[in-house]
Amino acid sequence: MCLLSLITVSAPALGAPSEVVCPEIRLSIQGGNYTLSKDFRVGSVLVYHCPTGYFPPVSTRRCQKTGEWNPPPSTSRRGRQCKLVTCPDPLAFQHGSVFPLQDKYHVNDTTTYECVSDYKLTGSPTRTCQANGKWSGSTPICSHNSGHCPDPGIPAGSRRTGNNFLIGDTVTYRCEDKLTLVGSSERTCQENGEWTGQEPECYYFYTFDTPEEISMVFGNSLETSLMTEMTGEQEGKKIKLAADANLHIYIALDGSDSIDVDAFNNSRQVIKKLIEQISFYEVTPKYDVVVFATEVTPIVNIRDYYVRTPTELFRVIEDLDKFDYNARGDDVGTDIAKAFHHIYSQMSWIRTQNETKFVNSSHVIIMFTDGEANMGGNPRPKIEQIKYLIQGNKPDSNNLDIYMFGVGDDIQKKDLNSFATKRPGEKHVFYVEDLDKLHVTFDKMLDESTSVGLCGLHKDYAFTGGTGAPLRHPWMAEIAIRHENGHTSNCMGSLVTPRFILTAAHCFQFEDTQRSVAVTLNSGKIPAVKNFKLHEGYNITAKRSKGVKEFYDYDVALIELAQDVKISALTRPVCIPGTKETSRALKLAGDDVTCKQQEDKLFNNEYEQALFLSPKKKMKHATIKLGKKTQPCFEAAKNVKGVTHYKELLTERFLCTGGLEPKTDDAACKGESGGALFLERNKRSIQVGVISWGVSDVCSERENKQKKSTAKHRDYHISLFKVQQFLKDHLTSLEFIDQQKCPESL
Repeated sequence: MCLLSLITVSAPALGAPSEVVCPEIRLSIQGGNYTLSKDFRVGSVLVYHCPTGYFPPVSTRRCQKTGEWNPPPSTSRRGRQCKLVTCPDPLAFQHGSVFPLQDKYHVNDTTTYECVSDYKLTGSPTRTCQANGKWSGSTPICSHNSGHCPDPGIPAGSRRTGNNFLIGDTVTYRCEDKLTLVGSSERTCQENGEWTGQEPECYYFYTFDTPEEISMVFGNSLETSLMTEMTGEQEGKKIKLAADANLHIYIALDGSDSIDVDAFNNSRQVIKKLIEQISFYEVTPKYDVVVFATEVTPIVNIRDYYVRTPTELFRVIEDLDKFDYNARGDDVGTDIAKAFHHIYSQMSWIRTQNETKFVNSSHVIIMFTDGEANMGGNPRPKIEQIKYLIQGNKPDSNNLDIYMFGVGDDIQKKDLNSFATKRPGEKHVFYVEDLDKLHVTFDKMLDESTSVGLCGLHKDYAFTGGTGAPLRHPWMAEIAIRHENGHTSNCMGSLVTPRFILTAAHCFQFEDTQRSVAVTLNSGKIPAVKNFKLHEGYNITAKRSKGVKEFYDYDVALIELAQDVKISALTRPVCIPGTKETSRALKLAGDDVTCKQQEDKLFNNEYEQALFLSPKKKMKHATIKLGKKTQPCFEAAKNVKGVTHYKELLTERFLCTGGLEPKTDDAACKGESGGALFLERNKRSIQVGVISWGVSDVCSERENKQKKSTAKHRDYHISLFKVQQFLKDHLTSLEFIDQQKCPESL
């Protein structure tokens, strides 16, 4: 009975227990604001926001089950305000002086550096404190080069131990004032005169990498991967992807509770952009893509490349889009170790398939996470397993790259730095403040100057922040020809090699010389002209005796520049039919590809959507009429005064656009002659025609402000499939398909 009384002494409380919430007091900050992920409920993350150039007292606070914020709000007013960003102390600078001397250096403060006699300054002589908490330029160093390795310097905010720079000597670094070291804390002088590891930097909790920095650093590393042939010893390799390279890319996206839905979705968009960018190149890396939290969710399985038909690229994008962030539940941990274990398991399985090929492969891991691992233990042992599997007893081999992108509101900088690869002259860890801007950053990151062979590559800037037309059509050229009679013909053209511009023959007159011709490239540069060549079949008066005033058959010409133009994001050749480069752009594999296959790939429908440009770089739309739709389009040529049959003006060498079917086309206007009629395939621009002539000048009609075609109007263009011999004879730097596989009469 006593026991019974003890059990029943308490009566149950009436009603449901009240929900635990965290207090709202002392949360606001002067000069800024905050947002909450779950109001004031348990698990809610409070994120502070300050204007550019200012930082909050802490990045985040989290509502605990006890109903308290962690970290707790400050009781002092000074601890609850946005403060002006400061940059790390530069005064550890050795063998010289820093001006001015200050206790703290804030945004826009500028410092200059001078060396004492007998020492030479390398790095930046002047640096400015930037809004992201980093100094502009590079670490200034005063050195007299007395060691085997150069003086490695002392980055701002750090202290260095070790002043001997002979082979085997080691220097160590630490950061002061609650700064986090990013890069290598220890570096050793090697026989080749280089220091091991990565140059260290010191970051405050509010320091981040700008999209421009990420573009330059990550882009340079990835670019090498995309464009460089793998050498036997892999010297100088970062990550490599040649046409026949065997590259494995493992992408892991943090889907845990510490990453909010916006950061997750923006990370997903950046990954899609990265995969898309790589797809423009003539290589096909093998992908493994996962989302990880408490468990690892496969999106793309790299094993499929070995045992079944691999996932097509558009399916990869679709599968990424299908992952539902909100379906994860409310209690989702972060097991980074499990994500690395998954990658290790995939690598181990691949090695069993072909060990020799595996050893000669490159492996790239790209992870998006805040680094806040709250389960699964330390990821470091798993990373060491991966390194040993790939590199064995050669830790200096360069066939493994681990990139860590810090995302979210509370990035664990120290942990992410410890996971990333460290290599001289490179950086593999990035702390991202604005993921949205990374969409454009990933579009910028590939060095155009090294991808010379990639015709038609352009930037589309589908995301916010793009700069538009100049980067969308880098092959565009404007042509002005001043004739002997004083009149000037304004035409357009397209860069088809670094040396040649393709345009229309009718832009020229008999007495013109190369001095008459001025070319303005898309970049704004005006290169010197060496020569120009009209198609030998072009004769505008060929049918004048038959009453045809102007006959535009073979209306193509090439302008030769005095020297090759430098390939860049603003200047790049368009793809043209008949070349092996265009076959690769169209994903047509093998040595037996023919022009007919290219034509079938490009002209797959009776109505084929095409594009052309105005001199103001406005993109215009037209529909090429093919197959059974060709003749009705040609018939409109009878609307030319004095013409009774279209064959008086047209041959098989013409393509036809214009009219109202299947929709109203844009009309080609005066000044657009010689411009490219082009298609876009796989994000590459492929020119199929040269704008030649139109039935009437509908653009000059006052009521036609939109410059649209009409029921009676058509535009005609010379098909580049039909002038192959002319192109082959003059564009000798291009690799054309064998002539028997590419006749002009297909």
